[in-house]
Amino acid sequence: MSAVPLDLTSADEASARLGISRASLYAYVSRGLIRSFSSPHDPRQRLYALEDVETLVERKARFRRPAVAAATALDWGLPVLETSITQIRDGRFFYRGEDVLALARTASLEETARLLIGALDEQAFTSPSRIPGPLPGPAFGPHAFVAQAVRLLSEPAPKEARAAEVAAILRLMAAASSGADPGTEPLHRHLASAWKVPPQAADAIRRALVLCADHELSSSAFAVRVTASTGAALRNAVIAGLVALSGPYHGGMTERVRAFLDAPGTVPLPGFRHRLYPEGDPRTAALLENVPLLASDATTLQAIANASGGRPGIDVGLVMLERAYGLPAGAAFTLFAIGRTAGWLAHAIEQRGQATLIRPRARYVAADGTPARQSHDDP
Repeated sequence: MSAVPLDLTSADEASARLGISRASLYAYVSRGLIRSFSSPHDPRQRLYALEDVETLVERKARFRRPAVAAATALDWGLPVLETSITQIRDGRFFYRGEDVLALARTASLEETARLLIGALDEQAFTSPSRIPGPLPGPAFGPHAFVAQAVRLLSEPAPKEARAAEVAAILRLMAAASSGADPGTEPLHRHLASAWKVPPQAADAIRRALVLCADHELSSSAFAVRVTASTGAALRNAVIAGLVALSGPYHGGMTERVRAFLDAPGTVPLPGFRHRLYPEGDPRTAALLENVPLLASDATTLQAIANASGGRPGIDVGLVMLERAYGLPAGAAFTLFAIGRTAGWLAHAIEQRGQATLIRPRARYVAADGTPARQSHDDP
Protein backbone atom coordinates (compact mmCIF):
# COMPACT_ATOMS: atom_id res chain seq x y z
CA MET A 1 0.00 0.00 0.00
CA SER A 2 1.33 3.42 -0.94
CA ALA A 3 2.07 5.95 1.75
CA VAL A 4 -0.51 8.68 2.37
CA PRO A 5 0.64 12.26 3.09
CA LEU A 6 0.31 13.22 6.75
CA ASP A 7 -1.52 16.46 5.98
CA LEU A 8 -4.78 16.09 4.08
CA THR A 9 -7.63 18.52 3.59
CA SER A 10 -11.23 18.37 2.43
CA ALA A 11 -12.52 19.48 -0.97
CA ASP A 12 -14.21 22.54 0.57
CA GLU A 13 -11.05 23.62 2.37
CA ALA A 14 -8.82 23.01 -0.66
CA SER A 15 -11.17 24.92 -2.96
CA ALA A 16 -11.40 27.82 -0.53
CA ARG A 17 -7.64 27.95 -0.05
CA LEU A 18 -7.12 28.12 -3.81
CA GLY A 19 -10.10 30.39 -4.45
CA ILE A 20 -11.56 28.03 -7.06
CA SER A 21 -14.70 25.95 -7.56
CA ARG A 22 -14.91 22.24 -6.84
CA ALA A 23 -14.98 21.59 -10.58
CA SER A 24 -11.64 23.36 -10.94
CA LEU A 25 -10.26 21.40 -8.01
CA TYR A 26 -11.21 18.14 -9.71
CA ALA A 27 -9.59 19.41 -12.91
CA TYR A 28 -6.34 20.00 -11.01
CA VAL A 29 -6.53 16.46 -9.66
CA SER A 30 -7.10 14.98 -13.13
CA ARG A 31 -4.05 16.88 -14.41
CA GLY A 32 -1.90 15.42 -11.64
CA LEU A 33 -1.34 18.73 -9.87
CA ILE A 34 -3.06 17.70 -6.64
CA ARG A 35 -3.04 14.18 -5.19
CA SER A 36 -6.27 12.81 -3.79
CA PHE A 37 -6.89 9.92 -1.39
CA SER A 38 -9.79 8.03 0.11
CA SER A 39 -10.63 9.18 3.62
CA PRO A 40 -9.61 6.57 6.23
CA HIS A 41 -12.90 7.33 8.02
CA ASP A 42 -15.26 7.35 5.03
CA PRO A 43 -14.15 5.62 1.78
CA ARG A 44 -16.76 7.64 -0.14
CA GLN A 45 -15.01 10.91 0.74
CA ARG A 46 -11.87 12.17 -1.01
CA LEU A 47 -9.16 14.13 0.78
CA TYR A 48 -6.45 16.20 -0.84
CA ALA A 49 -2.72 16.60 -0.20
CA LEU A 50 -2.25 19.91 1.61
CA GLU A 51 1.32 20.15 0.35
CA ASP A 52 0.08 20.15 -3.26
CA VAL A 53 -2.61 22.73 -2.47
CA GLU A 54 -0.07 25.04 -0.83
CA THR A 55 2.29 24.63 -3.79
CA LEU A 56 -0.46 25.80 -6.14
CA VAL A 57 -1.36 28.70 -3.84
CA GLU A 58 2.26 29.83 -3.98
CA ARG A 59 2.32 29.46 -7.75
CA LYS A 60 -0.85 31.48 -8.16
CA ALA A 61 0.65 34.25 -6.07
CA ARG A 62 3.81 34.16 -8.16
CA PHE A 63 1.92 34.17 -11.44
CA ARG A 64 0.08 37.34 -10.44
CA ARG A 65 3.42 39.03 -11.00
CA PRO A 66 4.10 38.65 -14.76
CA ALA A 67 7.86 39.10 -14.57
CA VAL A 68 8.24 36.39 -11.96
CA ALA A 69 5.84 34.11 -13.82
CA ALA A 70 7.81 34.43 -17.03
CA ALA A 71 11.03 33.58 -15.25
CA THR A 72 9.69 30.41 -13.63
CA ALA A 73 7.06 28.99 -15.97
CA LEU A 74 9.46 26.56 -17.64
CA ASP A 75 11.00 25.33 -14.36
CA TRP A 76 8.55 22.59 -13.34
CA GLY A 77 5.84 25.18 -13.86
CA LEU A 78 2.16 24.83 -14.64
CA PRO A 79 1.37 23.11 -17.97
CA VAL A 80 2.48 25.24 -20.91
CA LEU A 81 1.35 23.12 -23.88
CA GLU A 82 -1.74 21.13 -24.72
CA THR A 83 -1.30 17.50 -25.76
CA SER A 84 -3.44 14.42 -26.26
CA ILE A 85 -0.50 12.01 -26.06
CA THR A 86 0.38 11.26 -22.43
CA GLN A 87 -1.23 12.10 -19.09
CA ILE A 88 0.35 11.71 -15.65
CA ARG A 89 -2.08 11.67 -12.74
CA ASP A 90 -2.26 10.26 -9.20
CA GLY A 91 1.01 8.37 -9.54
CA ARG A 92 -0.05 6.68 -12.80
CA PHE A 93 0.39 7.54 -16.44
CA PHE A 94 -1.52 6.90 -19.64
CA TYR A 95 -0.80 6.84 -23.37
CA ARG A 96 -3.90 8.29 -25.06
CA GLY A 97 -6.04 7.06 -22.18
CA GLU A 98 -4.45 3.59 -22.01
CA ASP A 99 -2.86 2.61 -18.67
CA VAL A 100 0.81 2.23 -19.53
CA LEU A 101 1.55 -0.37 -16.86
CA ALA A 102 -1.15 -2.62 -18.32
CA LEU A 103 0.05 -1.87 -21.85
CA ALA A 104 3.63 -2.83 -20.97
CA ARG A 105 2.58 -6.36 -20.05
CA THR A 106 2.07 -7.38 -23.67
CA ALA A 107 2.55 -4.53 -26.17
CA SER A 108 5.56 -4.08 -28.44
CA LEU A 109 7.21 -0.73 -29.14
CA GLU A 110 5.74 -0.80 -32.62
CA GLU A 111 2.21 -1.19 -31.25
CA THR A 112 2.91 1.56 -28.74
CA ALA A 113 4.16 3.90 -31.47
CA ARG A 114 0.94 3.37 -33.42
CA LEU A 115 -1.06 4.19 -30.29
CA LEU A 116 0.96 7.31 -29.44
CA ILE A 117 0.97 8.72 -32.96
CA GLY A 118 -2.56 7.68 -33.91
CA ALA A 119 -3.93 7.21 -37.42
CA LEU A 120 -0.83 5.25 -38.42
CA ASP A 121 -1.11 2.51 -41.03
CA GLU A 122 -1.15 -0.90 -39.31
CA GLN A 123 1.22 -2.19 -42.00
CA ALA A 124 3.85 0.44 -41.13
CA PHE A 125 6.22 -2.08 -39.54
CA THR A 126 5.59 -5.03 -41.85
CA SER A 127 6.96 -3.37 -45.00
CA PRO A 128 10.59 -4.06 -45.93
CA SER A 129 13.23 -1.88 -44.33
CA ARG A 130 15.05 0.71 -46.45
CA ILE A 131 18.11 1.26 -44.25
CA PRO A 132 21.11 1.88 -46.51
CA GLY A 133 24.27 -0.10 -45.90
CA PRO A 134 26.88 -0.70 -44.87
CA LEU A 135 26.10 0.08 -41.23
CA PRO A 136 28.73 0.97 -38.61
CA GLY A 137 29.36 -1.36 -35.68
CA PRO A 138 27.32 -1.40 -32.44
CA ALA A 139 27.32 1.69 -30.19
CA PHE A 140 26.22 2.16 -26.58
CA GLY A 141 26.01 4.92 -24.00
CA PRO A 142 25.12 8.59 -24.40
CA HIS A 143 28.14 9.77 -26.38
CA ALA A 144 28.75 6.89 -28.82
CA PHE A 145 25.10 6.05 -29.39
CA VAL A 146 24.02 9.67 -29.94
CA ALA A 147 26.86 10.25 -32.41
CA GLN A 148 25.97 7.12 -34.36
CA ALA A 149 22.22 7.77 -34.35
CA VAL A 150 22.69 11.38 -35.47
CA ARG A 151 24.89 10.19 -38.31
CA LEU A 152 22.28 7.69 -39.51
CA LEU A 153 19.37 10.11 -39.13
CA SER A 154 21.30 12.77 -41.05
CA GLU A 155 21.75 10.62 -44.16
CA PRO A 156 19.68 11.72 -47.18
CA ALA A 157 16.27 10.05 -47.00
CA PRO A 158 13.67 9.37 -49.69
CA LYS A 159 10.35 11.18 -49.50
CA GLU A 160 8.04 8.69 -47.78
CA ALA A 161 4.52 8.41 -46.46
CA ARG A 162 4.26 9.13 -42.73
CA ALA A 163 3.97 5.47 -41.70
CA ALA A 164 7.06 4.47 -43.66
CA GLU A 165 8.99 7.46 -42.30
CA VAL A 166 8.09 6.61 -38.71
CA ALA A 167 9.11 2.97 -39.19
CA ALA A 168 12.38 4.00 -40.83
CA ILE A 169 13.32 6.35 -37.98
CA LEU A 170 12.63 3.75 -35.28
CA ARG A 171 14.61 1.14 -37.20
CA LEU A 172 17.51 3.54 -37.66
CA MET A 173 17.61 4.13 -33.91
CA ALA A 174 17.78 0.39 -33.28
CA ALA A 175 20.40 -0.02 -36.01
CA ALA A 176 22.54 2.66 -34.36
CA SER A 177 22.84 0.35 -31.37
CA SER A 178 22.95 -3.09 -32.97
CA GLY A 179 24.96 -2.26 -36.07
CA ALA A 180 22.45 -4.24 -38.14
CA ASP A 181 19.22 -3.65 -40.05
CA PRO A 182 16.24 -4.82 -37.95
CA GLY A 183 14.20 -5.49 -41.07
CA THR A 184 10.63 -6.35 -40.11
CA GLU A 185 11.64 -8.10 -36.88
CA PRO A 186 10.11 -6.58 -33.71
CA LEU A 187 12.72 -4.21 -32.30
CA HIS A 188 12.91 -5.87 -28.86
CA ARG A 189 13.71 -9.24 -30.48
CA HIS A 190 16.21 -7.63 -32.81
CA LEU A 191 18.07 -6.01 -29.90
CA ALA A 192 17.99 -9.20 -27.80
CA SER A 193 19.44 -11.17 -30.71
CA ALA A 194 22.09 -8.57 -31.51
CA TRP A 195 23.15 -8.38 -27.88
CA LYS A 196 23.16 -12.20 -27.53
CA VAL A 197 21.18 -12.22 -24.29
CA PRO A 198 19.05 -14.99 -22.71
CA PRO A 199 15.51 -15.45 -24.14
CA GLN A 200 13.89 -14.14 -20.94
CA ALA A 201 15.74 -10.85 -21.40
CA ALA A 202 13.86 -10.15 -24.65
CA ASP A 203 10.61 -9.62 -22.77
CA ALA A 204 12.27 -7.29 -20.27
CA ILE A 205 13.71 -5.30 -23.19
CA ARG A 206 10.22 -5.07 -24.68
CA ARG A 207 8.81 -3.72 -21.40
CA ALA A 208 11.62 -1.20 -21.13
CA LEU A 209 10.95 0.16 -24.60
CA VAL A 210 7.22 0.56 -23.94
CA LEU A 211 7.65 2.12 -20.48
CA CYS A 212 10.18 4.62 -21.86
CA ALA A 213 8.15 5.53 -24.95
CA ASP A 214 6.83 8.82 -23.58
CA HIS A 215 6.55 10.78 -20.35
CA GLU A 216 4.50 13.88 -21.07
CA LEU A 217 6.48 17.13 -21.59
CA SER A 218 9.96 16.01 -20.61
CA SER A 219 12.96 18.16 -21.53
CA SER A 220 13.65 16.09 -24.63
CA ALA A 221 9.98 16.11 -25.73
CA PHE A 222 9.96 19.90 -25.35
CA ALA A 223 13.11 20.14 -27.46
CA VAL A 224 11.39 18.00 -30.10
CA ARG A 225 8.28 20.19 -30.07
CA VAL A 226 10.27 23.42 -30.34
CA THR A 227 12.16 21.98 -33.31
CA ALA A 228 9.03 20.59 -34.98
CA SER A 229 7.24 23.93 -34.51
CA THR A 230 9.73 25.51 -36.93
CA GLY A 231 8.65 23.09 -39.66
CA ALA A 232 11.82 20.98 -39.39
CA ALA A 233 11.79 17.41 -40.68
CA LEU A 234 10.81 14.58 -38.32
CA ARG A 235 14.35 13.22 -38.35
CA ASN A 236 15.76 16.58 -37.26
CA ALA A 237 13.17 16.87 -34.50
CA VAL A 238 14.22 13.42 -33.24
CA ILE A 239 17.88 14.50 -33.30
CA ALA A 240 16.97 17.46 -31.07
CA GLY A 241 15.29 15.12 -28.59
CA LEU A 242 18.18 12.68 -28.66
CA VAL A 243 20.74 15.36 -27.89
CA ALA A 244 18.61 16.68 -25.00
CA LEU A 245 18.17 13.15 -23.64
CA SER A 246 21.92 12.64 -23.44
CA GLY A 247 22.36 15.22 -20.66
CA PRO A 248 23.24 13.94 -17.16
CA TYR A 249 19.99 15.29 -15.70
CA HIS A 250 17.86 13.38 -18.22
CA GLY A 251 18.63 10.03 -19.91
CA GLY A 252 22.34 10.49 -19.25
CA MET A 253 21.46 9.90 -15.59
CA THR A 254 21.93 6.19 -16.35
CA GLU A 255 25.70 6.71 -16.47
CA ARG A 256 25.65 8.28 -13.01
CA VAL A 257 23.48 5.44 -11.71
CA ARG A 258 25.92 2.83 -13.02
CA ALA A 259 28.84 4.59 -11.34
CA PHE A 260 26.91 4.62 -8.05
CA LEU A 261 25.97 0.93 -8.24
CA ASP A 262 29.56 0.01 -9.02
CA ALA A 263 30.75 1.81 -5.88
CA PRO A 264 27.85 2.75 -3.54
CA GLY A 265 28.65 5.65 -1.25
CA THR A 266 31.56 7.00 -3.29
CA VAL A 267 29.43 9.23 -5.55
CA PRO A 268 26.20 11.15 -4.80
CA LEU A 269 23.02 9.11 -4.83
CA PRO A 270 21.34 9.59 -8.26
CA GLY A 271 17.96 8.61 -9.68
CA PHE A 272 16.05 7.82 -6.50
CA ARG A 273 13.45 10.57 -6.45
CA HIS A 274 11.11 11.92 -9.12
CA ARG A 275 9.09 15.09 -8.55
CA LEU A 276 6.13 13.73 -10.52
CA TYR A 277 6.01 10.61 -8.32
CA PRO A 278 6.38 11.47 -4.63
CA GLU A 279 5.40 7.90 -3.75
CA GLY A 280 7.73 6.24 -6.23
CA ASP A 281 8.09 5.89 -10.01
CA PRO A 282 5.57 3.22 -11.11
CA ARG A 283 7.59 2.45 -14.23
CA THR A 284 10.46 0.97 -12.24
CA ALA A 285 8.47 -1.77 -10.49
CA ALA A 286 6.84 -2.74 -13.79
CA LEU A 287 10.21 -2.79 -15.52
CA LEU A 288 11.95 -4.95 -12.91
CA GLU A 289 9.11 -7.44 -12.42
CA ASN A 290 10.65 -10.95 -12.45
CA VAL A 291 14.07 -9.56 -13.36
CA PRO A 292 16.82 -11.48 -11.47
CA LEU A 293 18.64 -8.51 -9.93
CA LEU A 294 22.26 -8.82 -8.98
CA ALA A 295 22.51 -9.53 -5.26
CA SER A 296 24.54 -6.36 -4.75
CA ASP A 297 21.90 -4.24 -6.53
CA ALA A 298 19.05 -5.74 -4.51
CA THR A 299 21.01 -5.05 -1.31
CA THR A 300 21.63 -1.43 -2.37
CA LEU A 301 17.92 -0.90 -3.09
CA GLN A 302 16.93 -2.25 0.31
CA ALA A 303 19.58 -0.23 2.15
CA ILE A 304 18.44 3.02 0.51
CA ALA A 305 14.79 2.25 1.21
CA ASN A 306 15.58 1.53 4.87
CA ALA A 307 17.74 4.62 5.31
CA SER A 308 15.73 7.27 3.49
CA GLY A 309 12.63 5.72 1.96
CA GLY A 310 14.05 6.53 -1.48
CA ARG A 311 12.44 4.64 -4.36
CA PRO A 312 14.27 4.04 -7.63
CA GLY A 313 13.39 5.96 -10.78
CA ILE A 314 13.34 4.57 -14.32
CA ASP A 315 17.06 5.34 -14.78
CA VAL A 316 17.93 3.05 -11.87
CA GLY A 317 15.61 0.36 -13.19
CA LEU A 318 17.19 0.46 -16.67
CA VAL A 319 20.72 0.10 -15.31
CA MET A 320 19.71 -2.75 -12.99
CA LEU A 321 18.05 -4.52 -15.92
CA GLU A 322 21.22 -4.02 -17.96
CA ARG A 323 23.33 -5.53 -15.19
CA ALA A 324 20.93 -8.40 -14.42
CA TYR A 325 20.98 -9.75 -17.98
CA GLY A 326 24.53 -8.85 -18.89
CA LEU A 327 23.53 -6.36 -21.57
CA PRO A 328 26.36 -4.29 -23.06
CA ALA A 329 27.45 -1.45 -20.77
CA GLY A 330 25.49 1.62 -21.82
CA ALA A 331 22.50 -0.37 -23.08
CA ALA A 332 20.37 1.33 -20.40
CA PHE A 333 20.65 4.67 -22.18
CA THR A 334 20.20 3.00 -25.57
CA LEU A 335 16.91 1.40 -24.48
CA PHE A 336 15.72 4.74 -23.09
CA ALA A 337 16.53 6.51 -26.37
CA ILE A 338 15.05 3.91 -28.73
CA GLY A 339 11.86 3.66 -26.69
CA ARG A 340 11.49 7.43 -26.29
CA THR A 341 11.79 7.89 -30.05
CA ALA A 342 8.18 6.69 -30.37
CA GLY A 343 7.05 9.52 -28.09
CA TRP A 344 9.25 12.09 -29.81
CA LEU A 345 7.68 11.21 -33.15
CA ALA A 346 4.20 11.56 -31.63
CA HIS A 347 5.08 14.98 -30.16
CA ALA A 348 6.66 16.19 -33.40
CA ILE A 349 3.65 15.14 -35.47
CA GLU A 350 1.18 16.63 -32.97
CA GLN A 351 3.11 19.91 -32.82
CA ARG A 352 3.34 20.23 -36.58
CA GLY A 353 -0.41 19.69 -36.75
CA GLN A 354 -0.92 22.70 -34.48
CA ALA A 355 0.98 24.94 -36.95
CA THR A 356 2.24 27.32 -34.26
CA LEU A 357 5.80 28.45 -33.60
CA ILE A 358 7.02 27.95 -30.02
CA ARG A 359 8.80 31.19 -29.31
CA PRO A 360 9.04 32.28 -25.63
CA ARG A 361 10.48 35.67 -24.64
CA ALA A 362 13.54 36.22 -22.48
CA ARG A 363 13.78 38.65 -19.57
CA TYR A 364 17.00 40.55 -20.12
CA VAL A 365 19.07 41.38 -17.02
CA ALA A 366 22.01 43.77 -17.35
CA ALA A 367 25.45 42.99 -15.96
CA ASP A 368 24.63 44.99 -12.84
CA GLY A 369 21.49 42.91 -12.27
CA THR A 370 19.08 45.62 -13.38
CA PRO A 371 16.18 44.34 -15.52
CA ALA A 372 15.85 46.12 -18.85
CA ARG A 373 12.61 47.22 -20.47
CA GLN A 374 11.51 44.73 -23.13
CA SER A 375 11.06 45.71 -26.75
CA HIS A 376 8.32 44.49 -29.06
CA ASP A 377 8.29 40.84 -30.13
CA ASP A 378 10.66 39.78 -32.87
CA PRO A 379 10.55 36.59 -34.97
